[in-house]
Amino acid sequence: MSDKNAARRRVVFFDFDNTITTRDVLDDLIGRFSGDDKWMEFEKKWKKGEIGSMECLKGQMKGVRITKSALDRYLSTIKIDPYFKKLVKFFHSHGIKSVILSDNFDYILNTILSNNGIGAPEIFSNRISLRGGRLIPAFPYSNKDCGDCAHCKKTSLEANAAEGVRSVYIGDGLSDVCASGGADTVFAKDYLKSYFKEKGLPHIPIKNLKDVYEYFLERRRI
Repeated sequence: MSDKNAARRRVVFFDFDNTITTRDVLDDLIGRFSGDDKWMEFEKKWKKGEIGSMECLKGQMKGVRITKSALDRYLSTIKIDPYFKKLVKFFHSHGIKSVILSDNFDYILNTILSNNGIGAPEIFSNRISLRGGRLIPAFPYSNKDCGDCAHCKKTSLEANAAEGVRSVYIGDGLSDVCASGGADTVFAKDYLKSYFKEKGLPHIPIKNLKDVYEYFLERRRI
């Protein structure tokens, strides 16, 4: 099998917040535009495993107050890792599919990518609508049979990596633990890196997407 044919048997999954972007956009947005500090209690309970990410986000979004113009102004300040575009181009040139799996929301992801001049790869995320200064969330990719996650990234990964397709996962956080455990190769930073190291699981530690790009560039193939 040629390298290009082999490459077609692979798919790369990117987390979004603090992986493609240079900070956790959703946490930052919630903190900036919440009317009180109740969002922090939901965050603490989620990190302790007392609630799932769906309950966490539902509770947090109730406290956010923002107009569409204010949301768009905020999103215009968000930058992405400059190596994301290079990676997507590299993977595309090798016939490899790129997919974004995120616990963030569709409008936020699409706006940020568009603002940064990027035609989005396939995206699986939560959804949001704006009504009367409130952000109303919806969770089309939850999976009650798996857990109480807002977006069951594991299910989305499995749906896009059929039998015989090797998967690469690139992520950083708690919401990436379950999905990345089902990937063949994992690039991990921050919390995800610490988790894999503590559990003695194979992974490739990174600081940013430059490390991922250089890893594949050195090999000239995936």
